[in-house]
Amino acid sequence: MLKTRITELLEIKHPIIQGGMQGVGVAEMVAAVSNAGGFGILTAFTQESPEALAAEIARCRKMTDKPFGVNMTLFPAINAPNYLDFAQLIIDSDIKVVETAGTAEVVKIWDIFKENDIKIIHKCTSVRHALSAERKGVDIISIDGFECAGHPGEDDIPGLILIPVTANKVKIPLIASGGFGDGRGLVAALALGADAINMGTRFCATKEAPIHENVKQKYIENDERGTHLIFRNFYNTARVGKSEVSDEVVKRLAREGATFEDVVDLVKGSGGRDLLETGDLSKGVFWASMAQGLIEDIPTVQELIDKIMAEAETIINQKLARMQTPA
Repeated sequence: MLKTRITELLEIKHPIIQGGMQGVGVAEMVAAVSNAGGFGILTAFTQESPEALAAEIARCRKMTDKPFGVNMTLFPAINAPNYLDFAQLIIDSDIKVVETAGTAEVVKIWDIFKENDIKIIHKCTSVRHALSAERKGVDIISIDGFECAGHPGEDDIPGLILIPVTANKVKIPLIASGGFGDGRGLVAALALGADAINMGTRFCATKEAPIHENVKQKYIENDERGTHLIFRNFYNTARVGKSEVSDEVVKRLAREGATFEDVVDLVKGSGGRDLLETGDLSKGVFWASMAQGLIEDIPTVQELIDKIMAEAETIINQKLARMQTPA
């Protein structure tokens, strides 16, 4: 068993975090991760209202007595939810840990959570943002390398550099995010200065993930090259899985003078939700990291975490130990 600052702070068995994943971070997924010794995170805005989130938290507590948290990602939206109402619901539900990401608006949410002794994990894509969040009082940094699904930022710095550079600068515990999927990645992250890894794409390809089997098979079919970076034109880069739809998004955005309106029919959130539910890959785009190259099967969450930990401990206790020579 590996003990780190993260396992101690979050009171979990293994240094493996399931990040907030829109449409995927629901009770079944979260409880499975927490029951397996990791730290599951419900996605607040997957739920339509604070009342729906309260019901999902209650449902999760029926499935696990282990620690879990809630994600709040604040990005500009046409019909943005009432963030303060969701924050108050999280407080009233006695949630102890919140993962945040997004715009500067998140600072107001931090103040509310800190007043109520809630630990804050904040996701960043750069060292400068990590340092700013640390100064403002967050408890844990989750640093996203360029390999990650979702929004990797605009600096294009891979984890091999971003993780140790961040570890050199921040004093608080650090979670490594982006492209992790096995025990080798966990050992590497710890060696680079992180205290845990965050996985999203790899957890999507598990039996408990509330995703259609067609999508899970697509994660297996795609290799490490099986992603597209879209929205670079708008300085809002996003990494999605390669498919006929995302191919078309890239094609349209390559045209001179392309605007978001040129692809909105392909990337709208409702289409992505339909895709995950129905397995119809023509409905929209789906988030995916370069970790697709590591996905070869669809295990249970328990099997996946057990395999990662066994592999990590074998590397540390046997492979690396054999490399040592007497002084």
